[in-house]
Amino acid sequence: MGTEHKSVVDLTVDRLIQYLQDEGLDDGDRLPNERTLSAQLNVGRSTLREALQRLSSRNVLEIRRGVGVFVSYKHGVADDPLGFTLIKDKERLARDLLEFRIMIEPRVAAMAAQNATPEEVNELESLCDAVDDLIIHGKPHQQADQEFHTRIARCSGNIIMPKLLPIIHGAIALFVQETGGQLREETMRTHRSILNAIRSRDGVAASDAMYLHLIYNRDRLNPNPISKGGTYQPK
Repeated sequence: MGTEHKSVVDLTVDRLIQYLQDEGLDDGDRLPNERTLSAQLNVGRSTLREALQRLSSRNVLEIRRGVGVFVSYKHGVADDPLGFTLIKDKERLARDLLEFRIMIEPRVAAMAAQNATPEEVNELESLCDAVDDLIIHGKPHQQADQEFHTRIARCSGNIIMPKLLPIIHGAIALFVQETGGQLREETMRTHRSILNAIRSRDGVAASDAMYLHLIYNRDRLNPNPISKGGTYQPK
């Protein structure tokens, strides 16, 4: 009986994934309520709840108690697939993640300038405004910051980047922790420059603005590239 029930739940999980694809639901979109969804999928509500819970544990869906079920911004990616949690030297991890981002994200921003739709640019502006508002009011802005960068990746038109960058963007929260939440003004200014360049379809300016944004972050982690003896130490 247990095997049969598990088989029904597994099937419901597959049908839910197909439903998300067929309906074109995107990050943050809300699913119908439990009663409507169970009727659409022709399954019992207890089976549906278990299937939803499984997809939540896989970061495909996000269950917000008392609010509803939403498509997760994590795109089904495990919270720490690369094992960053186990790396002891967090300062070095933050630096190396930023170096990796410098290799990737300026090109992603340039692609976004070429490929973003007007609707995507408007969404990007809303996210940029949200980050600014949180910073101005002294509230945590890491999640909104990550959503801003992930949206740029989606605007690029490359289907891999929105899945890869949220993993790497653990550096954003880690960076804020390592620097004590500094660079608020630089974050607002460079985010706005990236947005404006993407809106203007200027790939070079978008790449340059993203590069500058990341360099500010890197330099905050490495504020003094000159050793005590006065000799430059290359990275």
